[in-house]
Amino acid sequence: MITLTAVGGVALVELGMALTPGPNMIHLASRAITQGRRAGLVSLSGTAVGFVCYLLAAAAGLSAMFAAVPVTFTVVKLAGAAYLAYLAWDMLKPGGRSPFAPAQDLPRVSDARLFSMGLLTNLLNPKIALMYAALLPQFLDPQAGPAWGQLLQLGTVQIVVGISVNALIMLGAARMSKFLATRPRILTAQRFTAGGLLGAFALHTALSRNVVST
Repeated sequence: MITLTAVGGVALVELGMALTPGPNMIHLASRAITQGRRAGLVSLSGTAVGFVCYLLAAAAGLSAMFAAVPVTFTVVKLAGAAYLAYLAWDMLKPGGRSPFAPAQDLPRVSDARLFSMGLLTNLLNPKIALMYAALLPQFLDPQAGPAWGQLLQLGTVQIVVGISVNALIMLGAARMSKFLATRPRILTAQRFTAGGLLGAFALHTALSRNVVST
């Protein structure tokens, strides 16, 4: 059984990561604003499934695999960096659109695509890969039972905190739609700011050293 200290540690780490601007935050906020709260919730469900995939993989030995074969973590890291770079270019390219543009300015996206985009964004999020490969294992206690059981419990804490924070961000972002609809300059500024942040994060991710612990 995991300790309250481990629960609190994981919750604090995830809270800090969830509040840091990244692909999940930008994607969920943009979907909620462009298509409304329902679209944001569908995207959030994809994000939640992505968390569960990482949790099950970690319990099955993802951390050990990354440590034993470091190149696998490098592949995940570079794939995430490439996806972030793609999102950045999509906003910064000539004629690119802000992800926070009002709904009427963007084509409607189906529920299936919303879900798959939420899932893919989370699966290729380097922050989540690091959380499960390097951070959660730091809270394991040899006296607290099997590692896979502890990872399932700690991962559940991470998912609850992560989904709660992302839901609050998504619901708050939906209220901004009317405000942004009459302020195109703010949309332009946001597009370049968000695109620049994603580009910088992609570069930082690609150049960062691999840190994997079991």
